[in-house]
Amino acid sequence: MTGKKLIISALVLALVQIGFLSWIIAGRAAILRSGKEVLLKVEPVDPRDLLRGDYISLNNNISRIPVKLIANVPQGAFSSDDSSIVVRLKKGGDGYWQPTAAWFGKAPAAAGADEADIAGHVAAGWDLRSPDTTIAPDYGIDRFYLPEGEGMAIQNDMRVRPFGIKLALSAHGTAQIKALMDGDKTLFEEPLY
Repeated sequence: MTGKKLIISALVLALVQIGFLSWIIAGRAAILRSGKEVLLKVEPVDPRDLLRGDYISLNNNISRIPVKLIANVPQGAFSSDDSSIVVRLKKGGDGYWQPTAAWFGKAPAAAGADEADIAGHVAAGWDLRSPDTTIAPDYGIDRFYLPEGEGMAIQNDMRVRPFGIKLALSAHGTAQIKALMDGDKTLFEEPLY
């Protein structure tokens, strides 16, 4: 009887794990399929990971946010441990989206039709006392993996002409990278699954 219980327990555990992984994949696919698209200008940082292959570590135009854009900065404060932040974006004349405002916690009002909100986290210890300083939120969009052997060539091209990443944003501001863009041309697109 104990062998039968062990098999049933193993099957239940396997089904729970498969269900959890399916839920994560379906959530990501839902954002990629129906999220609001935003284009950010990017610069390369480093094209290789010895264990995972070629990737581009992305430094984009929302990687650094000026403290003066944050509407609800506590007076004389430092960022606390893993503070959540919402950055409001608006499309610029060049087609790339730019930060226009930010809030710790939640935005006080929903983004307009021509705006989008991206959610991130700010690590502890950033000095928020001076409006002239900047902070570096983490949005979870700092790497884009490429087919083997493509990283170095793309990194070199990124140094001579503008590249961007197309994001899909959920209604809550969760971001997923949808595509790597070379100007108006899509170089690589993330599959839904």
